[in-house]
Amino acid sequence: MKTLIVYASKHGCAKKAAEKLSEAFGEGTEVNDIRSIAKNDIADFDRIIIGGSIHAGRIQKDVKKFIQKNLAQLLEKQIGLYICCMEEGESADKEFTNAFPKQLIEHAVAKGFFGGEFNFENMNFIERFIVKKIAKVTESVSNVKENNIIDFINTMKK
Repeated sequence: MKTLIVYASKHGCAKKAAEKLSEAFGEGTEVNDIRSIAKNDIADFDRIIIGGSIHAGRIQKDVKKFIQKNLAQLLEKQIGLYICCMEEGESADKEFTNAFPKQLIEHAVAKGFFGGEFNFENMNFIERFIVKKIAKVTESVSNVKENNIIDFINTMKK
């Protein structure tokens, strides 16, 4: 089964998740930044996984644009959706629900919450300042949920 994994990542967490997924799906899997995928580029794939990171409660605009442009075609494919964020529980569920259209969520075979990271090395001064003030975090921290990624992979492979 040909698999396409598309992601949008500001500081690298969603990209790392996409690469981890790619390793699990092996040959026939292509990983691309969502900004480099044109509408016709998804036609040859049977399975499409879409992911992004959440910043200030929202997924990247490029993810929303990609889905909006390709929704009809996506609804004909096996779909997996994931987000990377530092929230957990109901807050993470709300961010997931806000990130993707209801129709696509209902169609998706797998839905993943992969945790997140505050990567100070990849942030500018203002981003670091905001994270320090709001999240009360003063250095890089990773809260990636490896087990959630494994569960997502197993669900997609069924």
